Amino acid sequence: MNLYSDLLVHHMGATLADNVIQGNAGPDEFRTTPLWGLGQRLFFLHDGRTNDLLVAIRDHRSLAHSDGGDNPERDAHSRSYGASEANAVVERFEDLSEQDKQALMNFLRAL
Repeated sequence: MNLYSDLLVHHMGATLADNVIQGNAGPDEFRTTPLWGLGQRLFFLHDGRTNDLLVAIRDHRSLAHSDGGDNPERDAHSRSYGASEANAVVERFEDLSEQDKQALMNFLRAL
């Protein structure tokens, strides 16, 4: 089975930021998790905040800003974050037809 990961650390922006620093990874950086077994997972994202795969995909989008928003962990620490490195990928996903989005979701659930 394919890994479907680059195993690199990426800036994910304010939406996913958890303010945890591990090794060289900053408070909004995460290592790309392999997608093996994705279809068997009950919860998604690094903190399990959603059980909806579509929400998990869309939550990878995050604009650069420092205050306000929907991330209480980030907002409590008033840190400033840049835009998510995943923005372009999420935008490409959103530009897909509904049929292609569903086909991609079916593929991910089959992993």
